[in-house]
Amino acid sequence: MKYVFHPEALQEYAEATEYYTEIYAELGETFLDEIEMRISQILAHPYAWQIMEEDVRRHLVHRFPFGIYYTIEDDYILIVAIMHMSRKPGYWKTRIQSP
Repeated sequence: MKYVFHPEALQEYAEATEYYTEIYAELGETFLDEIEMRISQILAHPYAWQIMEEDVRRHLVHRFPFGIYYTIEDDYILIVAIMHMSRKPGYWKTRIQSP
């Protein structure tokens, strides 16, 4: 199965990566590796993580304070948000209607 980022989720991913890279270059690489590993887990076992609302699931990232919010579509996984866990809950809900 393949995956697709909602444009705003991709922007969040890029901004978080840039933030960690500015702190320490290897930290940015570690963040990228951690997110990619979690996405691989989602692709291998898409139904394994908790449903948060409707059909949106969340996979928590253990080494960083982020969650990957996603939906399971017919042919792909749609990553709706790469959410910092201190952000306002549910801000991503408008993304479900229009990827």
